[in-house]
Amino acid sequence: MIKSVVFDVDDTMYDQQQPFRNAVKRVVPLVSDEDMHPLYIRFRHHSDENFPKVMAGNWTLEYMRAHRISQSLKDLDYPHITEKDGLYFQQVYEEELDNICLHKEVKKTLDFLKTKDVPLGIITNGPTDHQTKKLNQLQLKKWIPAENMIVSQATGYQKPEKEIFQLAEKQFNMTACETLYVGDNYDNDVLGAKKADWQALWFNHRERIIDESPTCDIEITSFDQLLETMQAIFS
Repeated sequence: MIKSVVFDVDDTMYDQQQPFRNAVKRVVPLVSDEDMHPLYIRFRHHSDENFPKVMAGNWTLEYMRAHRISQSLKDLDYPHITEKDGLYFQQVYEEELDNICLHKEVKKTLDFLKTKDVPLGIITNGPTDHQTKKLNQLQLKKWIPAENMIVSQATGYQKPEKEIFQLAEKQFNMTACETLYVGDNYDNDVLGAKKADWQALWFNHRERIIDESPTCDIEITSFDQLLETMQAIFS
């Protein structure tokens, strides 16, 4: 039985592709509309693949941020951009992130869960200052207490490592088998949660296809399905 819900942030609580798209159009205007989604997927891939190098102290955060956009462009056969250009892209991307807001269906879902007194939490991967800024911009403290928000860099762990979920269990005072993790990233969110014996909702709104049969407990493919899914669980 599910008694508590913990959310991912990026591309789960807001549409992360919109600020990315705006930044690309401003900095690398030669990218076609058709390539925008594949470029975003590569950008997320290089972020997830290389942030552990930052955590381990092998790469600087600045180098990783420049690398992920330059490598993503290279993957799609666009011209090389310099590290300076990559850091300028990051600057513009952060300016666009200043305008993010909760998806309206996520807000409805949080409102519903609050009326049901469902304990809520956040686990998000990334740099502490960067992710905390997003949490504040999204005004998540209206629904979730600050002590129930975990940013990976501040812990020394990151999804999909089971330790970050176990840390959340203790800090949020939740029970693994009774906690549902909601996230868009199959590898980090679903597999990570399942390794920690949590239940997992795969928010597959990018309609990713994987080779194996998904190990998630629930899969939805649009923001519109989120509220009705929670209503079915907690009605």
